[in-house]
Amino acid sequence: MKSPSSLDELIAALRCLPGVGPRSAQRMAYHLLQRDQPGAARLGAALTRALERIRHCERCNSFAEEAVCELCRSPRRDAALLCVVESPGDLLMIEQARCYPGLYFVLMGALSPLDGVGPKEIHLDRLLKRATDGTVREAILATNFTVEGEATAHYVGELLRERGLKVSRIARGLPVGGELEHVDSGTLAQALMERREVS
Repeated sequence: MKSPSSLDELIAALRCLPGVGPRSAQRMAYHLLQRDQPGAARLGAALTRALERIRHCERCNSFAEEAVCELCRSPRRDAALLCVVESPGDLLMIEQARCYPGLYFVLMGALSPLDGVGPKEIHLDRLLKRATDGTVREAILATNFTVEGEATAHYVGELLRERGLKVSRIARGLPVGGELEHVDSGTLAQALMERREVS
């Protein structure tokens, strides 16, 4: 028996989510239609509303409903510090740590030539304009410690240094509360290389 085409379309649409394969998408679709039709309607309405209202902040490039997001408008933030991150999720993690007083720029990705992601796709022109506005004094590169994140940090760092900005990179090493015997050798080696003098 062939499934209704609208069901096939729903299953295909759910597969666009990260980590959702054909079986998971099928289970989700059946659950929404069979057990939670009000939830399905809420999900559909929320997606439609988000697509209509959410855009990129003109200053930090993160998601916002206004032209300039609440974070960028805050007078309590240190406008001389600009933290460059790959995604809105990364920005959220730093904010939840409550350790950074400055502003952000969200690249919406990392350089990955094999995947067709170059400087244009990660909005480097907007970053350069933002970072050289005369207010920013230090750019903190907080891209991920992946091959793509490292390449992006290096490339962005060179561009910003050429324009006279101080550029720093977040440190990497052992997790707080971590035990040496459970840490991988690459992380341990990096922690040793980036050690600090104890005062």
